Amino acid sequence: MRGSVLSNNQQWWDERARLHGADLVYDVSAFLAGRSTLYELDHAVTGSVTGQDVIHLQCHTGMDTLSWLRAGARRVAGVDFSPVAIDKATALAQSAGLADHAQFYVADILDLPVHLRAAFDVCYASRGVLCWIDDLDEWMRQARAVLKPSGRLVLIDMHPLFLMADSVDPLVLDFPYAADGPQRFENQAGSYAAPEAATEHNSTTEYAHSLAEIVTAAIESDLTIDHLGEHLAVETDGPRGLATREDDGLMRWRHTGQPLPIMFSLRALPS
Repeated sequence: MRGSVLSNNQQWWDERARLHGADLVYDVSAFLAGRSTLYELDHAVTGSVTGQDVIHLQCHTGMDTLSWLRAGARRVAGVDFSPVAIDKATALAQSAGLADHAQFYVADILDLPVHLRAAFDVCYASRGVLCWIDDLDEWMRQARAVLKPSGRLVLIDMHPLFLMADSVDPLVLDFPYAADGPQRFENQAGSYAAPEAATEHNSTTEYAHSLAEIVTAAIESDLTIDHLGEHLAVETDGPRGLATREDDGLMRWRHTGQPLPIMFSLRALPS
C-alpha cells in the first residue's frame, strides 16, 4: 500500500518539479542574481550556520538548500524522492557556481542513505513537509540520525489548524487536525506555483499530524525540544491563498477578526 501511494505522490511531484523554475515562487533568474529564498523565520529559528554542514529534507529543486550556502554554511545536502526535482537542484547548483559545496540525493525520506548519518550540524525542513509523511515517528528518527551529537533539527511547517482549511469565507474545513489515516485528494491540477498549468497526474495522498503528535514524535525519537513557536503573522502562507497581507507587510489568517496560527516552528537537539 505504502509503495503505491509513494509512487503516485512522486509522479505528482515529478510533474510539478518540471513546471517550477520560471514562476514567482521558483524564480531561477532571481536566484542566480543573488536572491535568497529563506525567510526571517528560517534564520531566527535556525541561528547562524556559518561554517556548518546543513542537510535539507524534502528539498524539492534546491533553492532553500543552496540559500543556506549563501548564508554561510560550509556544505549542504538536499534529499528528495523526486528525481526530477533532484536533477533540477543539481543543475541549479552548477549554474549558481555552488556545486563544489552541495550534494543532492534521490531517496525515500523514511530510508535515508547510511552515509548521511551523524554528518550534519543542522537538519532543516520547511513549509509543506509533514503532510506527505505517513510515519511521523520514522521521519523524526531519520532526522535525528543525520545529526551530529551537537546538531539541531529545525522544522518550520504549516500549522495543523491552518492545513484544515479549504476556504476562509465561508470557513470550510476539509482536512483532519490529527492523524486519521491517508487522505486522498483528486483533481489537484496545476501547481501552487503554476496554478493554470495543464497537468496529467492530479491525485495525491496526504496525512494529518496534530501539534501534540509532532512534539511527541520528536521527544520519542531521542530529541530534546528547546523551541516551539506558533506563528500568527508570517512572511508567506505557503502559498495557500488563505492569508491576507496586512499593512505591516506580514500575512495573517483571520476568522471573525481574530488571527489564527499559520505556521509552527520547532527546534530540537539530540538528547
